[in-house]
Amino acid sequence: MNKIISKERFSEKVFKFEIEAPLIAKSRKAGHFVIVRVGEKGERMPLTIAGSDVKKGTITLVVQEVGLSSTRLCELNEGDYITDVVGPLGQATHIEKFGTVVCAGGGVGVAPMLPIVQALKAAGNRVITVLAGRNKDLIILEKEMRESSDEVIIMTDNGSYGRKGLVTEGVEEVIKREKVDKCFAIGPAIMMKFVCLLTKKYEIPTDVSLNTIMVDGTGMC
Repeated sequence: MNKIISKERFSEKVFKFEIEAPLIAKSRKAGHFVIVRVGEKGERMPLTIAGSDVKKGTITLVVQEVGLSSTRLCELNEGDYITDVVGPLGQATHIEKFGTVVCAGGGVGVAPMLPIVQALKAAGNRVITVLAGRNKDLIILEKEMRESSDEVIIMTDNGSYGRKGLVTEGVEEVIKREKVDKCFAIGPAIMMKFVCLLTKKYEIPTDVSLNTIMVDGTGMC
């Protein structure tokens, strides 16, 4: 059982949870995820760790209500307990000094991108972050991203904030004006697909997050 220390609403269906998990907080690295279960018969949900505080012994998760299990999790409040939080799982993101790196985050994918941006900056990279969402309300963690990025470009589908357009347009703008050595993308599968198609055209190595298909959490994949 893991206690919810704090809960914050980002938008109508997106919440940030700070959860008591001292061992995970101590050992997690950028790119790791946990599997969360609400209720003894609850579905296993993979969620990427968006941050941790070793002193407080907590990890941060950003959750979007999309189905029954995520809705049950989002209905919990500060002081409630989550049945299971297992991790850290997965392969940590490979971090080194690449040079200039573009990090593209779409929707709630911005949350797991944050620790990667922080780690890339700490490794001495020039980090340009592209945040994208359908509208202004779905742009999250902008302040934290600005603190760890050399530049932040914001794209919204409806033009309600930043520039109107898709995440790929923001990424390509950077590629056309300067040499990009590496790209990371986290967001909906279709968004990551089109970022990869774009960077492939420019022969830029790109990493994406596929933890959403890793429900077993036992290393079978």
